[in-house]
Amino acid sequence: MSDTWLWMTAADLGRAFEAGEIDPREVTEVYLSAIESHPQAPGIYARVTADRARAEADAAAARARAGLRHGPLDGVPVSWKDLFDTAGTATEAGSALLAGRVPERDAAVLAHAGRAGLVCLGKTHLTELAFSGIGINPVTATPPNINDPELAPGGSSSGAAASVAFGLAAAGIGSDTGGSIRVPSSWNDLVGLKPTHGLLSLEGVVQLCPRFDTPGPLCRSVEDAALLLAALSGAPAPDLAGASLDGASLLVLDTAGIGPTADGQARALEAALDPLRAAGARTERAALASVAEAMALAPCIFAAEAYGTCREVIEARPELMFAPVLDRFRSGEAFSAPDYVAAWQKLDRLRAEYLAETAGFDAVVLPTTPNLAPNVEALLADHALFMRENLMTLRNTRIGNLMGLCALSLPSGTPGCGLMVMAAPGSESRLLRLGAAIEAALGA
Repeated sequence: MSDTWLWMTAADLGRAFEAGEIDPREVTEVYLSAIESHPQAPGIYARVTADRARAEADAAAARARAGLRHGPLDGVPVSWKDLFDTAGTATEAGSALLAGRVPERDAAVLAHAGRAGLVCLGKTHLTELAFSGIGINPVTATPPNINDPELAPGGSSSGAAASVAFGLAAAGIGSDTGGSIRVPSSWNDLVGLKPTHGLLSLEGVVQLCPRFDTPGPLCRSVEDAALLLAALSGAPAPDLAGASLDGASLLVLDTAGIGPTADGQARALEAALDPLRAAGARTERAALASVAEAMALAPCIFAAEAYGTCREVIEARPELMFAPVLDRFRSGEAFSAPDYVAAWQKLDRLRAEYLAETAGFDAVVLPTTPNLAPNVEALLADHALFMRENLMTLRNTRIGNLMGLCALSLPSGTPGCGLMVMAAPGSESRLLRLGAAIEAALGA
């Protein structure tokens, strides 16, 4: 057995299984042993499904010996954010409000992944009810940040990111409503994919904003993201062979009109753009009026839907909640039904305007977050600071959700600073090919 397996990409593990070089059960045992012994594991995993993992790994090993593997990731061990229903295992969405909630069936995406042969290692911690981009959860646990234990990990898929970054899963499955896959990917130097809303099923997922929520992977490479998307959807994986930036046209989104960007994030963006241009990409910088207008709608659209979705559960025992998250939910009560309907009507118009404004570009790029990961203790000590930092953290990522896009966060080459690439709805294959070319240009 080898600890080096803990740091292989999911795709490389799959190739090794296919070649008969390593055994899926042995790899799963290495991961389970690492989880059991790692000092940070209790802050990453809410529950470990060891018996299930061993059974699934044994089945994958038998298929590999028989030459009957179910796909390129058959036998690869992954973690699941604790809002995906797992049959017979508690699914509590990081909240005391859902303590003891044990579903009878797997979520649809987990069932798809099982049919593709993925091994379920367990359920990872998250922001309470998935409603914060910072990743802090004093109710259950706050996962660590790979770059600095004093910094926030990013959320809400905080444990999903940490499970991969700390070598305790080959990939993590999270969800994204306003940036919850991309933010923790950025702050932990991972690849995170937010698919187009509706591409992946929400059946069996504890939902926050059903018109925005989408499952997606956090992983070590764009190839992994492509293969995991296929496993979650049951569709063929995009072909990344021959991906190139030669002639690619990228719009660098100027966000000065919607708020400041930390110097560290701005420098990381500029440093990342140089090798992309050297690889043949053309860049143009511009602000988009549609983005600024859409951002003004976010408080109504997100908070109103989140509170409407979760109000009954929240108001049954609000004293059990972390106060900043509770306050953010309750802010949705300030908006009327006519406000919400009018906001969505305007957003539908702005989505069309955005697509027209960006039609001449292959993708839009910008820093994944405008801020650097903040200090956990400072946030816990200052309610107002928490609220300000949370809104700042999600500012850039929520553009992709508001506009209905697919989006990818990639390590920029500067620790804790992600490069976000956004493309039109339904264009995951093109986005992932572009992402693979960017990854190669950055030397990731």
